[in-house]
Amino acid sequence: MPSATINPTRMELTRLKGRLKTAQRGHKLLKDKRDELMKQFMDVVRENRELRRRVEEGLMRAHGSFTVAAALMSPEMLEQSLLYPKQSVELEMTFQNVMSVDVPQYQFHTTSQDPGEVYPYGFAQTSGELDDAVDAMSQVFRDMLRLAEVEKTSQLLAEEIEKTRRRVNALEYVKIPEMQSSIKYISMKLDENERANTIRLMKVKDMILKEAILEKREADEKVLEAFHETPIEL
Repeated sequence: MPSATINPTRMELTRLKGRLKTAQRGHKLLKDKRDELMKQFMDVVRENRELRRRVEEGLMRAHGSFTVAAALMSPEMLEQSLLYPKQSVELEMTFQNVMSVDVPQYQFHTTSQDPGEVYPYGFAQTSGELDDAVDAMSQVFRDMLRLAEVEKTSQLLAEEIEKTRRRVNALEYVKIPEMQSSIKYISMKLDENERANTIRLMKVKDMILKEAILEKREADEKVLEAFHETPIEL
């Protein structure tokens, strides 16, 4: 039985059948989109796991070297060595459409291509461990940027997967069953009305037939009466 009051007419039945066909086609498309989003999401998660491992290892290496350098150098000399960096970075952000989801993409460019520009100090009064720390940080920076991009992508994909899943479930368990129930209800009503009309027509036909029989019988009786009343001449 449909949840809402509907008008059991053939026009309404045709409209509901059209809506049901559209809903079923949309349900299939949304399921395909959900499956592809899940595939993309799993690829991003695997890349995220590998990037996080590399970033953590790089940061641990940089932190260890920096800790040794801080133990060998005075705080003033360490601060002065890192106070004025030579290299600068320009960061650009664009977007890529992945299954109707705009995910960010980061690109960075250094102002100089000379790898020696990464060290903002001279080598005479600094420790070699500080060089190792700066070099480790410069190497892990690219992975950190890619990790930020991948984590944001996984977050956006997870939100889109959840929205798509809710739409698929709403169509599969609510909308489509409601429309199928309404179509069944209207079809039963129309069949019931058609049977009632058939029975009504049969009754009318029987009544007309009975009236015709009665009229014919009355006409025959009048003819017989007239025949009996007419005198016979010899």
